[in-house]
Amino acid sequence: MDLSPFSLFERHINPGLAGLLRFTGLDRVESHAEGPYVWDTTGKRYLDFLGLYGALNLGHRHPKVVEAVMAQLARMPMSVRVLVSEPTARLAAKLAEITPEGLEMVFFGNSGAEAVEAAIKLARAYTGKPGIITTEGGFHGKTMGALSLTPRPQYQDPARPLLPGVKVVPYGDLEALEAAIDGDTAAVIVEPIQGEGGIRVPPEGYLRGVREITRKRGVLMIADEVQTGLGRTGRLFGVDWEGVAPDLMTLAKALGGGVMPIGACVGRREVFEIFKGNPLFHSSTFGGNPLAAAAALAAIEVTLEEDLPRRALETGGLLMEGLKALKARYPHLIEDVRGRGLMLGVEFTDADIGALVVAELAERGVITAFGLNNPKVVRLEPPLIIGREHVDEALSAFSESLEATEKALEGLLG
Repeated sequence: MDLSPFSLFERHINPGLAGLLRFTGLDRVESHAEGPYVWDTTGKRYLDFLGLYGALNLGHRHPKVVEAVMAQLARMPMSVRVLVSEPTARLAAKLAEITPEGLEMVFFGNSGAEAVEAAIKLARAYTGKPGIITTEGGFHGKTMGALSLTPRPQYQDPARPLLPGVKVVPYGDLEALEAAIDGDTAAVIVEPIQGEGGIRVPPEGYLRGVREITRKRGVLMIADEVQTGLGRTGRLFGVDWEGVAPDLMTLAKALGGGVMPIGACVGRREVFEIFKGNPLFHSSTFGGNPLAAAAALAAIEVTLEEDLPRRALETGGLLMEGLKALKARYPHLIEDVRGRGLMLGVEFTDADIGALVVAELAERGVITAFGLNNPKVVRLEPPLIIGREHVDEALSAFSESLEATEKALEGLLG
């Protein structure tokens, strides 16, 4: 019996995903990582331009985050929960300091989906209404509540019935949004840029419009910043591009500094009012544990000290310029290049072409992936610490991959 890690993964975890990894040439076993690079057990090095779907803003094993976690590990890894954890309390205060005005209270979980679940419950409890409005192409997680706000049949259908009271409107369409709000609407949830939807940037003024409509109609605005948060788009938060302060904001991914999992729902004080009379209304055993909080505090410190939002904007501009040049050379393969900062997407004319390019990139030592809600789009979300040399390395591999894909297609077509 084959007892290799990949075979064990295929046999005991996810055979379908194993097949997809095999097709894209990523049927390897990871060994170690440092900065923007990953090595497999054969010694092959990869430039990580996926960044754990936007979680590795600081790259792999950032020394300041690792040091903070190791120091906390030596003191107290987990909280007893009936005493207050200092790192957790300090992290909550730091998030209240750096998030948009009015966001003062925090609930901690372990993931983006958990942060969204908290936002759903808080919105319903605060308003006394059940309805949530989400957007086409939106992705908010795969736990039952979050899944109900992620309108993709292949994820939703096997798990139905889902959370009732959810309406879906086109992303970027303010008229449709306002028309969907009724007397049962508690909140509207929206991503500043859709990640899994294919790196879709909304029209200018959209986020301001959502804020104005929700305020006028007396419903809450939930900004899902799980992928856009902490500098990825070139601002600390995606809503900062339009100066918007939502009622609730969900964070995760990069918040853990690439070392620990953590999620957070940050909100206005009055929306958290239920915890005064019902302190156990919502809870998580491991949410905001001392190790994760220490990692998050260090991650925020590094993000601010190294001015990573600015670096994302500058380096992302170089990457965008190079990708647009490739689009001009291969218009029959590439339909669009879009995004902001280091949250970029390349939309191919066909999803199969995108899959071939992902495989060719892996062969050349560059890791990417397609959007879960839009497989025509290969997204590039590398660590914000990358420099021009990493951009050049990725663009060179991209150019070679497009050329190889073109030749492969010509062979198939005879």
